[in-house]
Amino acid sequence: MTHTATPTATHRAHVPLVEVTRGDLVEGVHYGSFAVVDSECRPLTSAGDIDAPFYPRSTLKPLQLLAMLRLGLDLPTELLALAAASHSGSPEHIDGARRILHQYELDETALGNVIDLPYGAPEREAHLAAGGQRSRLAQNCSGKHAAMVATCRINGWDLAGYLDPTHPLQRHIGATIAELTGETPATVSTDGCGTPLPAISLTGMARAFARLSTVSTGTSAARVAAAMRDHPDMVAGAGRDVTALMRTVPGLIAKDGAEAVQLLGIDGMGIAVKIADGSDRARLPIATRILSALPAPTEKAGDIVSPPILGGGREVGGLRVTREVEERLGEWERTRSVAS
Repeated sequence: MTHTATPTATHRAHVPLVEVTRGDLVEGVHYGSFAVVDSECRPLTSAGDIDAPFYPRSTLKPLQLLAMLRLGLDLPTELLALAAASHSGSPEHIDGARRILHQYELDETALGNVIDLPYGAPEREAHLAAGGQRSRLAQNCSGKHAAMVATCRINGWDLAGYLDPTHPLQRHIGATIAELTGETPATVSTDGCGTPLPAISLTGMARAFARLSTVSTGTSAARVAAAMRDHPDMVAGAGRDVTALMRTVPGLIAKDGAEAVQLLGIDGMGIAVKIADGSDRARLPIATRILSALPAPTEKAGDIVSPPILGGGREVGGLRVTREVEERLGEWERTRSVAS
């Protein structure tokens, strides 16, 4: 059964999720929403506006990759992870995207993503210091785009129009996204890198990651999940919280997206987070707090701390989930303990 994300007013019913402290005061508050579902895609807990459509941005990449595997794409495991990545732009990442192209006798001219410098600050500095320029390979979505043109080559489809929503590749990807989320997109726009971008609810995206985390061994979906777990450095990069989460929490699949979107899947549970103001710093505190509430091996998630709030070069504050969210998650934990 599929659903359509419910249209909503411009101002969503987001709630306070993360607060910023400085000294003895709360200096700021990040509003947002989150949804958690179980292996049967039933709701477990949530806050805010979980059924309104939003743009999942790069958290769609594992779903897009699954569609491409079903269409015949075959890559080494580390390159599958790169095809699901918003990579930092290290030499390993750039070379990996080039390897995908070369495997299918293609080169950078086949790519339709935007031209950019590496996403990661250290990687960008090193790239420029080595005389590197803006390029499609350096852009953080190059692994996905290389996989897309490779899939077109496999199927004999036109390469020039692969970003058009009516292209066979994008129609197959759209069908896979609808299958995993259980939703018909409320609308479709264009992502920053140029790919079609459907609007899905938080509940729908949580369903998709719950399904990815419980797939049977040997399936295309299992290959996507295993690649991400086995090569978290290819999914993001050194110093990135998504990589740190997957290194720290056994069995976790994690993907971030622009405008502060976070998706997680573990042991058949899916978690979808959206920070309303798009502030990336607020993703990690709420994501790790939800993980710590799950009946899964996630106790080390709290070891990954958010950057401190500085004053005069020293730590004077931090980021923490709001009291309301603590109470909600605490009640859920108590209810689950009683039920078990």
